[in-house]
Amino acid sequence: MFNPRSIGKLALALSLTLLVTACDEQKPIPVPTQATGPITSEALTWEQLPGWSQDQAHEVWPALLSNCLAMAKKEAFWESVCQAAQTNPLNDAASARRFFEQYFTPYQLFGENLKAEGLLTGYYEPLLQGSYTLTERFQYPIYSPPKDMLTIELAELYPELKDKRVRGRLVEGNRVVPYYDRATIDGASKPLAGQEIVWVDNKEDLFFLHIQGSGRVQLPDGKVIGVAYANQNGLPYVAIGKRLQEWGKLKPGTINMFSIKQWIRDNPTEADKLLNENPSYVFFSLRENIEQGPVGSLGVPLTAGRSLAVDRKVIPLGSLMWIDSTYPDTNQPLQRLMFAQDTGGAIKGDLRGDFFFGTGQQAETWAGHMKQKTRFYILQPKSTTPAN
Repeated sequence: MFNPRSIGKLALALSLTLLVTACDEQKPIPVPTQATGPITSEALTWEQLPGWSQDQAHEVWPALLSNCLAMAKKEAFWESVCQAAQTNPLNDAASARRFFEQYFTPYQLFGENLKAEGLLTGYYEPLLQGSYTLTERFQYPIYSPPKDMLTIELAELYPELKDKRVRGRLVEGNRVVPYYDRATIDGASKPLAGQEIVWVDNKEDLFFLHIQGSGRVQLPDGKVIGVAYANQNGLPYVAIGKRLQEWGKLKPGTINMFSIKQWIRDNPTEADKLLNENPSYVFFSLRENIEQGPVGSLGVPLTAGRSLAVDRKVIPLGSLMWIDSTYPDTNQPLQRLMFAQDTGGAIKGDLRGDFFFGTGQQAETWAGHMKQKTRFYILQPKSTTPAN
């Protein structure tokens, strides 16, 4: 049995033998007031912000109040903004815009080499069909966090590794090895047998549930339960769409969630080989309140159309953002206020965002096709100035 007193020795061993993960999507971290990545910024007037006068800014109010659950406890600025938002809720766009103009200054973000455009993808909360019982139809398990998985914080030994964690397991002789990868977990040995939350009927839908990070499962009696991200096996995320392109199976420009799912259905004998190219594996917990949005990395419920996943090495969680983009497969502008309230294993880079579309068929369609060039802006509190 693992002895807690050996934590220091194990942490040292793990730091030498395991892959280090840059973030833990479940646990909120202290939020800085300035961006710290390879970002430069330029102050703008509100008139220079593309589409500012057209946004229905009052619709962001639920996301603002949700954001306040975390941010008002961290910074005096947010405490004053949240007090004003709670005591004076605004239900028209013009008043809401004036509210944000009073407290914030817009800055356009630029990446390395003054790159102005980044990438905006989308995610949503899928609905799967499932059962609490393994049957011929329902045979693909959603697992809870494994009981034998160690998660160790390294900051106590290595301050430069703040917010980095390693995950692994003990084997004979107290030797530490990386935790099981996807191929092993889903393979014939079934190392996590007995830790299933629920079983679902579709392999590719389950795989994409891992990517989305949360979802809903409809049981045979019609009841719908929620599953939420709880942990991850510590291994890096690999995009299987990129693998299909490298293998010559799908052409560039045709790769999205729907084309990948179709390829899996059309090639059942090669499906496992493709899915196992991504060693990352996500574990879930049951979510009681399915009417409320899933909880993001900031620790607050996400708001459809107003919550954004970012790389928190670059964009501080809790930041008020503006995006200048388009809806997928159209020229229709997508310009709006959003809050950086989540992260994701695939959301890495200086100008990178993932748009939370919510749940339902329309959300699935948009999220599955979203891959748009986008300009990103951060609305900085007037009491601070972004680092250049």
